[in-house]
Formats: sequence, C-alpha cells, structure tokens
Amino acid sequence: SALRTDISATLFLSAPTDYEGGELEVEDTYGTHRVKLAAGSLVVYPSGSMHAVAPVTQGERLACYMFMQSMVKDVECRRMLFQMDESLIKLRQEYGEGNPELIRLTGLYNNLLRRWADC
Repeated sequence: SALRTDISATLFLSAPTDYEGGELEVEDTYGTHRVKLAAGSLVVYPSGSMHAVAPVTQGERLACYMFMQSMVKDVECRRMLFQMDESLIKLRQEYGEGNPELIRLTGLYNNLLRRWADC
C-alpha cells in the first residue's frame, strides 16, 4: 500500500540571520504560527494542516522537509494521544514519575496507542 504522509517536518539548515522572510507558516486549531528557527532545529506538524513558506526577500533559506507515516492512521486518535501525552508530561513534572495514578494513565496511553496502531 502507499505510504501515508501523516506528519511533516522541516529541518532548518540556514541560520535565521542568513535570510529575510522565509518563515514557515503553520495553521492549526490554535491559529497561525510563524516559525524561523536556528540551523539544525526541527519543527514537526500535522501534514493536513495548512502550511506554507513566506517569500524570502533577501539571502538564501536552506531547509529539508520530510514526511512520515504515523503508526496511528486516524487523525482524531493521533490528536487525542498527543493531548494525553502533553498532559502526562505536565503531571509528571508536578507529581513525579512514581505517582500511582500517573503510572496507570501512562499504561492507558500505551494501551490506546497499541489498540489504534495501524487501524
């Protein structure tokens, strides 16, 4: 079967001072984000989001872009797993790794990931 392009990534190869303009513009549920990162930085975003590169008005912008297929085919399932993971990270910072409820929620996250993988 054909490879899905669920996730996109842009690797910035030029320093931000090497060019004017050229910001990566990614639109998601929280609005439009303009990204211009240091050389060697990588930004990852859903391939289905509206994204474009602003015109470069001076200098040269070098970047590498790539596409990846997620283990989880359904966009909504990926979004829920992402949100759950963000919350788990914050809760670990607040309550520590050994919290029994965090361990339980982490198990639930992993079980959902296994259930939804390649569905």
